[in-house]
Amino acid sequence: MNSIDAAWQALRHHKDKIQSVSLNQLFARDGRRFESFSLRLGDLLVDFSKNLITEETLRLLRQTSERADLAQRREATLSGAKVNISEDRAALHTALRAPREAVIKVDGRNIVPDVHGALDRTRAFADAVRNGSVTGAHGAAFRDVVHIGIGGSVLGPAMITQALTPYHHERIRVHFVSNVDGAHLHDTLRELEPETTLFLIASKTFTTQETMLNADSARRWITEALGEDAVARHFAALSSNFEAATRFGIPGERTFAFWDWVGGRYSSWSAVGLPVAIAIGPDGFAALLAGARHMDEHFASAPLEENIPATLGLIGVWYRSILGYASSAIIPYDQRLSRLTAHLQQVDMESNGKSRRLDGTPVTQPTAGVVWGGAGTNVQHSFFQLLHQGSDIVPVDFLVAAQPHEDMPGHHDMLLANCLAQSQALMTGRSLEEAKALLLAEGMVPANATALAPHRTFEGNRPSTTLLYRKLDPRTLGMLIALYEHKVLVQGALWGINSFDQWGVELGKELANRLLPAIKGATPEVADGSTLGLLDDLRRMRDV
Repeated sequence: MNSIDAAWQALRHHKDKIQSVSLNQLFARDGRRFESFSLRLGDLLVDFSKNLITEETLRLLRQTSERADLAQRREATLSGAKVNISEDRAALHTALRAPREAVIKVDGRNIVPDVHGALDRTRAFADAVRNGSVTGAHGAAFRDVVHIGIGGSVLGPAMITQALTPYHHERIRVHFVSNVDGAHLHDTLRELEPETTLFLIASKTFTTQETMLNADSARRWITEALGEDAVARHFAALSSNFEAATRFGIPGERTFAFWDWVGGRYSSWSAVGLPVAIAIGPDGFAALLAGARHMDEHFASAPLEENIPATLGLIGVWYRSILGYASSAIIPYDQRLSRLTAHLQQVDMESNGKSRRLDGTPVTQPTAGVVWGGAGTNVQHSFFQLLHQGSDIVPVDFLVAAQPHEDMPGHHDMLLANCLAQSQALMTGRSLEEAKALLLAEGMVPANATALAPHRTFEGNRPSTTLLYRKLDPRTLGMLIALYEHKVLVQGALWGINSFDQWGVELGKELANRLLPAIKGATPEVADGSTLGLLDDLRRMRDV
């Protein structure tokens, strides 16, 4: 047995020991458990004391990470090595928030000057849109910005823009369109005016089918109202394909490039973040990048015992690969973070939803589970039933700010009380005896109390992590997003997989291209019986 296999085996043996101990017992034994199992970085506190771990658990997980060469994988990624082996690319989204004086080389070239040159252009254009010096074809300042993309080119920017609503420009509204379903673009444009609408088309290659179909429809909406010459004034491209953007009608000065070493799910830090910069301003966007850089520096330099992304990543591996938990939940107690889960689903599941190791062999333990969730307190009245009393254990991340942006008496106090209460309830639970005593105290007759008590019990011992921060500002949000990015890297390193490709999205796209002519009425290529049957019924329904 090699050293990494031995490390995994030690964790499996440790599982048997820890499963007989509850969180309540761990807190009873250690009056300083909170202090020992929490970490701080600036205004961010990460409390992982309510997780099913001990010091021995963490020691074994860190030992496993050392034998999986986590430190080397981290260094290779941050320094620009081509860690995305299936596409022969670096994965250097961290370079997008590097300081100007940094030196990060790809193929022998320092890319940092290029990064800052592109960011400077992006921020300058955002400022011009905000101050009205960039206008539409009739000279009117833009009131609406419609960002068209799909996947990471929308999920991240849309989440960030919504999260930072208190910092928005008072005149400009930012909208996001991603679905090829025409209803998405139609409903977005319904209340907009062509004369005051700017479109941003986000596609690295400027060939993404869904994005370009939406872009063509938006172009038609503009030209029908304002004429062909208006395209150059009402569109900008976030793309590396300047030639295709020019053919579309977007001049070079309105095309903002990013690079093939920027994955879509990490692209918000690049020119794809232009809608964010327009919404919150160049200074706000710079603060977002600075927060992410602060987390990058912490991840790169902090020892494992003090490293927040590494610690959360290791705990995630413990739950998925050793305890066998199939999913985890992200629950921000912040309405403006209601899109965070969707973004982190892509960051996590597209990165680590792999069943092959770097060398092409099958993985030897479960990799990424399902990430899901929603904004508290709404979700307390939907799926929290499952979290508390369901047959599966789902580890939860709670996120909450100590200070709100709004001066609305009573609201934030209640929000905080609910957040803390949920993590406490998941941990402590309620025994059968406690449930029965509560019902008796409420005046229920003993026979009824005995019958009802089992339905009012809570198993407890359900793990959670709480991320508490002073206020959701651009810098803090940057730190939080980067934290989860690095957590995913840590987990991928331990599983020995490539966290930076996404070939799983390709087969469905290929088949869609083959089926499109049949949808339009052509004779279908050879297909399975179900698909052929669906095509026949589809034709009948469309002919009615």
